[in-house]
Amino acid sequence: MSDVLADMYSEQEQRAIFFIMVKAILKLDKLHIINDMNTFVPETESVIISKIIEELKRGKPIQYILGETEFYNCRITLSPATLIPRQETEELVDIIVKENVGYKGQIADIGTGSGCIAIALAKNISDASVFGTDFSAEAIDIAKSNASINNVKVDFIHEDIFKPSKIFSINAGIIVSNPPYVRNSEKTFMHRNILDYEPATALFVNDSNPLVFYETILEIAVKILQIGGKIYFEINEALGNEMNDLLMRFDYTDIELIKDINGKERFIKGTKNG
Repeated sequence: MSDVLADMYSEQEQRAIFFIMVKAILKLDKLHIINDMNTFVPETESVIISKIIEELKRGKPIQYILGETEFYNCRITLSPATLIPRQETEELVDIIVKENVGYKGQIADIGTGSGCIAIALAKNISDASVFGTDFSAEAIDIAKSNASINNVKVDFIHEDIFKPSKIFSINAGIIVSNPPYVRNSEKTFMHRNILDYEPATALFVNDSNPLVFYETILEIAVKILQIGGKIYFEINEALGNEMNDLLMRFDYTDIELIKDINGKERFIKGTKNG
């Protein structure tokens, strides 16, 4: 597989794809494969793997080929209307889970997509009431299905945050969002497997106003986030200072920029002051 995918994926990415594929097709875990590299592959499964490799060569992400992925120990199905959940977003969920043990109030995941964040939070902060919103009806349908698959309760709201109404029924102590934050000018640095397959509306923003989603969410939070409530964002690594200033403008305190596993300023959090 490494020979045919070398021009598209790094060695680390190829290994990750290999283990995802093996687990999905052969129902074997990573440790089993590492310990037994001579595992027999039946002909039927071999044919399936060959077809998957052909799709990978065309640039289609393995998660879309399989129609699902794992996210924070949850099984998440995907469609072209939903982004592939990233490791960085798992890190964001982990921060929230660890900082809010025993939390029993409402959580709003704005721009829920596949529902991965909302579902992982509902599963790991079991006494919370979790809501997820998205402007895409197809994404909401996928998110509802994913909640059912993972046996958790999440209330999903189909709504455009630029025309909010139903969202104002929420009285949250925590808001989280991973909104579009990649500037259009940054497309040139991205692989075609992202550009050709993942929904552009969930990824990109105009360079002229790259914080438009964050500002809109903070305006909504004026009404739905409790005083003393917390807000968590995944952000563009190049816009940490601008995000800090934005939260200060909305009178948040305890603002903290947090680096991801790769040392990039990927998250910001704050507490609503007034």
